[in-house]
Amino acid sequence: MFRENTLKRTLAAGRPALGCWLNMASPVAAEIIGLAGFDFVVIDHEHGPGTLADGLALLQAVSGTGATALMRVPANDPVYVKRALDLGVEGLMFPNINSAEEARAAVAACHYPPRGARGAAYALARGADYGLCGERYRDTCSDELVVVCQIETVAAVDAIPEIAAVPGVDSLFVGPYDLSADFGRIGRFDDPEVLALLDRAEQAILASGSTYGTIPVKGRPTDMLVERGARLIVAGGDVGFVRNGARAMVEDFRAVREKRVGGSQEGSQEGSQEG
Repeated sequence: MFRENTLKRTLAAGRPALGCWLNMASPVAAEIIGLAGFDFVVIDHEHGPGTLADGLALLQAVSGTGATALMRVPANDPVYVKRALDLGVEGLMFPNINSAEEARAAVAACHYPPRGARGAAYALARGADYGLCGERYRDTCSDELVVVCQIETVAAVDAIPEIAAVPGVDSLFVGPYDLSADFGRIGRFDDPEVLALLDRAEQAILASGSTYGTIPVKGRPTDMLVERGARLIVAGGDVGFVRNGARAMVEDFRAVREKRVGGSQEGSQEGSQEG
């Protein structure tokens, strides 16, 4: 429900914040992630299967934890943004922002007039506690919102100074996979030219004064990113945690089974031959 945005305070203090992708549309997973102590979660509606109704359930699950709830919207769409905000998201991540003009449109969709063009339904929206704090929400929601623009193309890297200068943009978030794909070398994080491009984006964001966000990839682990100035870091997600945990359990069990069952069979065969 409507509350102080602790992520915004953390970033304003210059402290790193750790986030987690929510792609499973599972309230149980979202609640576990929040209770585990992540600073924020990102409900992923760009790549995840969830609907806005699913997003509501995730927000309800996270509301009982200390994690700030962001949503990555599918596109820079003011209608989707308006509905997400009415649900009560505490921040929005916009994919594939390539210019200051696109950044201004994203920011405008997040705020009521005269600052922006968001439609007003604070008398009933969940974001305003279903109208129970409607006027307080109306007057202060802009101050409690985090707006993140993703840098995912070479053109966006070139435009970082202009994008960062747009009032209302809190963070520029480098998407290394899409950026490397736009460069023609998707996921090749051992390629010196890809690394040089990521470094260029990083340096431009830091020079702009905007908060630098990204995800760790091969050769650029979380501790290195923090040392280099990243403050909004999304490291892992519910799908990855379930996949990796399940895979590790299966592999451990298979190793045990091979050692014990395979060894027993070998011993039995030797015994038969000796007999």
